[in-house]
Amino acid sequence: MTGLPTTDAPANQIEGTNMTTNTPHHPIAIIGAGLGGLTMAAVLHANGITAPLFELEAGRNVRTQGGMLDIHDDTGQKALQAAGLFDQFTKLVHVGGESQRVLDHHGTVLFENKEVDGFTRPEIDRGHLRDLLLDALPDGAVHWGCRVIAVRPLEEPVGRHEVTLANGQSFTTDLLVGADGAWSKVRALVSDALPAYTGISFIEGDLEEADERHPDQAVVMGPGMLFALGGGAGIIGHRETDGSLHFYLGHHAEEGWIDSVDFTDTEAGKAAALGVLDGWAPELRGLVANADAALTPRRIHALPPIHTWDRTPGVTLLGDAAHLMSPFAGEGANLAMYDGYQLAFAIAANPGDTEKAVAEYEAELFPRAQVSATDSADSLVTLFSDGAAQTLATTFDGYYRQR
Repeated sequence: MTGLPTTDAPANQIEGTNMTTNTPHHPIAIIGAGLGGLTMAAVLHANGITAPLFELEAGRNVRTQGGMLDIHDDTGQKALQAAGLFDQFTKLVHVGGESQRVLDHHGTVLFENKEVDGFTRPEIDRGHLRDLLLDALPDGAVHWGCRVIAVRPLEEPVGRHEVTLANGQSFTTDLLVGADGAWSKVRALVSDALPAYTGISFIEGDLEEADERHPDQAVVMGPGMLFALGGGAGIIGHRETDGSLHFYLGHHAEEGWIDSVDFTDTEAGKAAALGVLDGWAPELRGLVANADAALTPRRIHALPPIHTWDRTPGVTLLGDAAHLMSPFAGEGANLAMYDGYQLAFAIAANPGDTEKAVAEYEAELFPRAQVSATDSADSLVTLFSDGAAQTLATTFDGYYRQR
């Protein structure tokens, strides 16, 4: 796969400044430097194509990129291979992190698998993966602290868009890529769809130095990933590479439930979360009770499982901007990375014909995303229904027996 050096691009696609308006111009501009946008930029860069990213966050280290991700061999790993980063990735994976255990809310172990092939879906710290992608890009590729406040198509040439930032600056681009997440500004150019609340809210927390300070919770979490389910609630957690435990407590809740609790008050937040876990085993309740900082609440939103749009010249979407789904199929990050790879691949394979490239990308994207989004919606129902723990244990058992 070979790319198109920017110096050989048609005149209207050369990086520079619009001499009429004195506005910076980029042949390709990516809004959002999450995993999907970074993967796209990395694959383009590996093929000699420049694409700046414009990111809302003020810098790469302004917040912790918490949590573990399992990177699938048929999506995320292929994207890393296309970016030339797979060998480096293999050195960062969490050995043993793929192991899984399923418990009911009484703490009874219904399924446990410690012997897992480490490269089918190896686990990696999200922050380490993000750093791997960032370090693959040239200095200055990411423009930090850029909040997009407006996007609009220009009358000519067809497909060119203008992007306005909160700092008053603006630029134009011939291909605007919305990799800007759930509440994408770019999405409105192609679709009227908005994320809807799924009925599930998460409460997120961490236990540091678990083996020494929280041994009961370290044992119940195990070496990899934990699913503890029952009573319309569930704890999904994992052991991180630094020895800490990270968990998400999910439950059915009215959309305004989070606003009814002062989660800035650590004890009040824990009391509310423990109320969700009435009747649960002490070692599972201890994940919440012993959390080392204030809990973080979040509502889970999703776009419709079938989300498509008509081909709109000069703009497209990837990742959550295109197919936001609940996390219960475990596909979100992998799909975003695969989107970025597929779009970059199509651009490199169609030098001088971006519209053909984007049309090919979207034709592949829509059915692929629909399958995962439907699976995610179905899994949400399963995980928060009666008998969820046994259902999941049976599913896992059958899956591993067939491998």
